[in-house]
Amino acid sequence: MTVPTHHPGDTLLIDYAGGALGEAASLIVATHLALCPCCRLNVAEMEAVGGALLESIEPEEVDPACLETVLARLDDLPPLPRAPRPKLVCQPAEVPLLPEPLRRYVGNDLSRLPWKRLMRGMDCYDIPLGSGSGYDSERRGKARLMRLASGVGPPHHTHRGIELTLVLDGGFTDDLGQFARGDLSVADDSVRHRPVADEEGCLCLAVTDAPLHFTGALGLILNPFVKF
Repeated sequence: MTVPTHHPGDTLLIDYAGGALGEAASLIVATHLALCPCCRLNVAEMEAVGGALLESIEPEEVDPACLETVLARLDDLPPLPRAPRPKLVCQPAEVPLLPEPLRRYVGNDLSRLPWKRLMRGMDCYDIPLGSGSGYDSERRGKARLMRLASGVGPPHHTHRGIELTLVLDGGFTDDLGQFARGDLSVADDSVRHRPVADEEGCLCLAVTDAPLHFTGALGLILNPFVKF
């Protein structure tokens, strides 16, 4: 069972270091790592351990002719155009509002995104992934930006799968605690909560692998129409 926390659990980081996460989950973990030096160090250590384990594995014997075959195929390929040398850019000391992993998907100007109104004070933008929008049977994930005004939040809900929520600006408070910029909330079907934006509002990146399940009387009305 996933333990809700302000930082991703070890299992989530291990899966990321091992390349076992889908595109949506990898996006939110990579964005979190840009904001959390401690977790970046943990992932670097995990990758170092993984590299050491790979070096300890006995190599498999291959056909002696494999090298000649590969080299012969390379000779048949047309020459690649010479790419221009990349320009060296000094990174600013502070991480931008949208860290680099996320900017690759949404750009750097939030005002240009086609935000969709879910309810008063709560807008969202579904991030196009490699498999397109919506849930994918292989990638099993959906990513979206959520923008909440002060005191606004979705109705009480639990989860049919896993919900990862990373605060990019402002913060929110729910039954699990208070979450600020860089904090990553991990919730599963054991968690019933209602995240509410703090006084300054909240901008967050949310990833789910199944639609939410709203609870209470309101859930009877909303759940048949829920697609996020």
